[in-house]
Amino acid sequence: MKNTVQLLTGFSAALILLSSCGGGQNQGAAMAADGPQPPQSYPVFKISLHDATLNSEYPATLQGQQNIEIRPKVDGYVDQIYIDEGSVVKKGQLLFKLSAPQYAQEVNTANAAIATAEADVSSAELQVNKTKPLVEKDIISHYELESAEYTLKARKAALAQAKASLANAKTNLGYTVITSPVDGVVGAIPYKLGSLITGSTAQPLTTVSNIGKVYAYFALNEKQLLDFSRSVKGSTMNEKLANTPPVSLVLPDGSTYAEKGKVETISGLINTETGSASYRATFPNPIGLIRSGGSATIRIPQTVKNAVLIPQKASYELQGKHFVYVVDGKGAVKNTEIKVMDLTAGQFYVVTDGLKAGDTVVTDGAATLKDGAVIKPEAQEIAANYGE
Repeated sequence: MKNTVQLLTGFSAALILLSSCGGGQNQGAAMAADGPQPPQSYPVFKISLHDATLNSEYPATLQGQQNIEIRPKVDGYVDQIYIDEGSVVKKGQLLFKLSAPQYAQEVNTANAAIATAEADVSSAELQVNKTKPLVEKDIISHYELESAEYTLKARKAALAQAKASLANAKTNLGYTVITSPVDGVVGAIPYKLGSLITGSTAQPLTTVSNIGKVYAYFALNEKQLLDFSRSVKGSTMNEKLANTPPVSLVLPDGSTYAEKGKVETISGLINTETGSASYRATFPNPIGLIRSGGSATIRIPQTVKNAVLIPQKASYELQGKHFVYVVDGKGAVKNTEIKVMDLTAGQFYVVTDGLKAGDTVVTDGAATLKDGAVIKPEAQEIAANYGE
């Protein structure tokens, strides 16, 4: 019995000793967990001033320099079609021939009338020449000579009328051969061989579009118009248009058209329904890539000098306002409101207020920060072309 008690007492002492050692380790681990943690690393960059190009984009409709409807001036049947839809034609090139035999008949009739009138003139001249010597010898009265001369004038007038009729007949006959009035591209051809065409036909024979130059029409609202007027140098609108930088054309597939354009005209009136003014930019189209009736986007560049630029991802938006975290010399961050321009320079905001050159801004991870937090700044270079 004595031996049993001693064994229990020794076992209890061992348990107490083990418990005491384990508790000390857990307490030390807990104390270590509650101790100060090292600051978390965040990428930052130092602001410097840069020149940047801002791009304004506006939807545009495209029209050829000339879009001419080819309509017949006389009635007839389509006898020949010398071109196809989409053909590139030159000024004066033959397009259609109409069958209108009545105009050829009119030419023949006019020629016959001229022959008759010429014979009448010759007869009248002969009568005048015959009467003159008789009047001079007082064989017949002067009245006979005057009558012969009046008859000659009437015959000459009839000849002139016959020649005018021939000219009109030839003109009408010439209208049966239809040529292109300009260089351009042929549009749709709705009529086929044998179709009856009149001057009052609703649809034209075709359309020829002169696309050597292409006009891009776009619109600016009143605010944009005022911004444009204030940002471009010049005391008159013509001077401002002359100082407007070349513009680009973004095609429907997202590619940029190779040729630069020039803004040439601004509508003098603001459309009361849309509240916008119409602009026209002209682009050369040497290879005919752009077709009339298409759509595109006008891109107008605007250069800003010595601007404060920050990556868009460095800011966050709250209730319509933009904020960034500025880092001080001790690594503490401060939530700072900034003002930015509506236009962006690529993936960068142009800051107009709230930041200055030399400030250090958190580049990424602003959503996980709180005002006053201490971080470990890791400087990084920001590689970009700033919209240029």
